[in-house]
Amino acid sequence: MSGVHGGYTTTGVILVLFILLVIVLRTFL
Repeated sequence: MSGVHGGYTTTGVILVLFILLVIVLRTFL
């Protein structure tokens, strides 16, 4: 999973965290 792409791992993690944050906000709001 870490050897798929060099910079894609960090960007993917940030995107996943952002999507989870949006889902949580939409759930509570």
